[in-house]
Amino acid sequence: MNLTISGHHLEVTPSLRSYVTGKLDRIVRHFDQVVDVKVLLTVEKQKEKEGRQRAECNIHVKGTDMFAESSHADLYAAVDELVDKLDRQVVRHKDRLQEHHHDTPKRLM
Repeated sequence: MNLTISGHHLEVTPSLRSYVTGKLDRIVRHFDQVVDVKVLLTVEKQKEKEGRQRAECNIHVKGTDMFAESSHADLYAAVDELVDKLDRQVVRHKDRLQEHHHDTPKRLM
């Protein structure tokens, strides 16, 4: 899995990098065919404090690409929301891949 963590208007500290990596391990635990992950952490200049810290993520898995974003006053909380959204998307994608059982048509006599 290729992991890229970048920051926009902020420096990605080692503690922040390890926090994001630890949270993304949950996605890999649910679906092991993750090819590429790109995380963008930004701090926007807004007057209101809510939604100022933003986290975005693009995930390329075998078969599709997924995108999620989250905004919060705290960057760590934004990363938590982001991983929750991505986890739901990955689990749903995995269920779609595994659900290939079709009901056999009933015979009409």
